[in-house]
Amino acid sequence: MRAAIFEGPRSITVGDRPDPVIEHQTDAVVRVVMGCVCGSDLWYYRGDSEHAVGSIGHEFIGVVEELGSEVTGVSVGDLVIAPFIISDGTCPHCQHGATVACVQGAIFGNGTIDGGQGEAVRVPLASGTLVRVPGSGHDDATLRSLLTLSDVMSTGHHAAVSAGVQRGDTVAVVGDGAVGLSAVLAASRLGAERVIALSRHADRQALATKFGATEIVSARGEEAEAAVLEMTGGVGVDAALECVGTGQAVSTAFAIARPGSTVGMVGVPHDVDLPFEPAFFRNIGWRGGPAPSRIYIPELMPDVLEGRVDPGLVLDYETGLDGIADAYSAMDERRAIKSLIRVGSV
Repeated sequence: MRAAIFEGPRSITVGDRPDPVIEHQTDAVVRVVMGCVCGSDLWYYRGDSEHAVGSIGHEFIGVVEELGSEVTGVSVGDLVIAPFIISDGTCPHCQHGATVACVQGAIFGNGTIDGGQGEAVRVPLASGTLVRVPGSGHDDATLRSLLTLSDVMSTGHHAAVSAGVQRGDTVAVVGDGAVGLSAVLAASRLGAERVIALSRHADRQALATKFGATEIVSARGEEAEAAVLEMTGGVGVDAALECVGTGQAVSTAFAIARPGSTVGMVGVPHDVDLPFEPAFFRNIGWRGGPAPSRIYIPELMPDVLEGRVDPGLVLDYETGLDGIADAYSAMDERRAIKSLIRVGSV
């Protein structure tokens, strides 16, 4: 099969990879319809995180082609969403909602799906991992939004849930990448009255507004902190959603959170020191981490299928596998918010 191949920093090519096969009777082989480039993939692309040479990509939707004899809940021919981390759904961690820490998932492939930027993927623990999409004949816009549930929209939602966003809240979102924009949409969906988006780019500001942002702060660092505090009468926000993972973003999120609130953190951390002592004396907590997408997809999918939310709008660049190199560079150079890789058909 053809697939994207990570060959080292700044080097993504497309080439032949072995066709996936059933290795365990709990596996499924899924033919990819759409994949996309994740913001975390850029950490590998830039050389800031390690990634083995070979297949890459963990966000995709596809059609089930083959099933192991022990797989239940999905059938050959089903359109499915693949959460980016596998889970059996039965271990103690899964039962408490922490599917990202599945005991069995950690054994099979270290838990993370890889190869979603290719023509087909072997999915371990398919019964507990894959989510069947009901119905048929979904239009392209719906398919794009379903794709975001595999990671990016679920991650934005996780930021909002982790911070305890409630109806009527004032929320600030730090970061205007695809996750940050998804967090704006998630906060609005959960009923936040004010959603302040921190963004310096006009196209992303426009999409943030479309997703429900009521105010925009175009500054960064201390200037952004001062602006948000002024907008909230010096109180701070009820929930700060950190969607970048840098030291400055984390510092900003804690600085603008009101005393007694919670910071929802979903940006993959790089060289981050939590401001523990200031947070301690202001009674500010934090929650977050990798999103348990498998838990969130069934909750979010009806809103996508019924047209109440359209998170697929974050996918503003499209190519096939042959354009994979530019799909990465477009995001790296901020020419694109998020790159869609169109692979097959439903």
